[in-house]
Amino acid sequence: MLMEVPIRADLHSTRVLSLDAAGRILDWISWQDAVCLYVRDAVAWTLGDPCLTVHGGQNRALGVQSTLQLHPIIASTGHCREYAIDPAPALTNTALFARDRHLCLYCGAHFNRGGLTRDHVLPVSKGGRDEWENVVSACLACNLRKSNRTPQQAQMPLLAVPYRPSWVEHLILSNRNILADQMEFLVSHLPRDRRAAHAA
Repeated sequence: MLMEVPIRADLHSTRVLSLDAAGRILDWISWQDAVCLYVRDAVAWTLGDPCLTVHGGQNRALGVQSTLQLHPIIASTGHCREYAIDPAPALTNTALFARDRHLCLYCGAHFNRGGLTRDHVLPVSKGGRDEWENVVSACLACNLRKSNRTPQQAQMPLLAVPYRPSWVEHLILSNRNILADQMEFLVSHLPRDRRAAHAA
């Protein structure tokens, strides 16, 4: 049975950034899944200083406990997916509210998750679609006030233009406990026009 001891990170909130052997960003994985890659000798290379030390069993002959140091970014061996396109992040309220930084994009006020709703900029009843480029976070009061109208019709201008986050932005938005090495790596893979917003 494995027992973990964090070096610089909280065990339960730490996730490892998984890459393929060519360095393509895949997803967040748990420390347990990362250990499995190490044990199966499926780690091609790593980046960053170790963030967790995992302690294993005792060697009977030597009486020494085994340890494994996990890095914040690991690339696994195996076939690389050439010409793969970034997967589209699923449109969920959690992801939407994270993209909009928990702000109502009509009044600009900050809300917790329970105080926000998904608003369709062009209402579904008028042909609007339930997609990233047509939805924004809105507080209940603004959503009710806007009703079944466009922002122009309701005289409620949007504070930002809705957009579909890239896979890298989605990974940044979906993890509240990103380590410095991971953030630096992810930000370097963002489109240039979006780097400043995430680097702050």
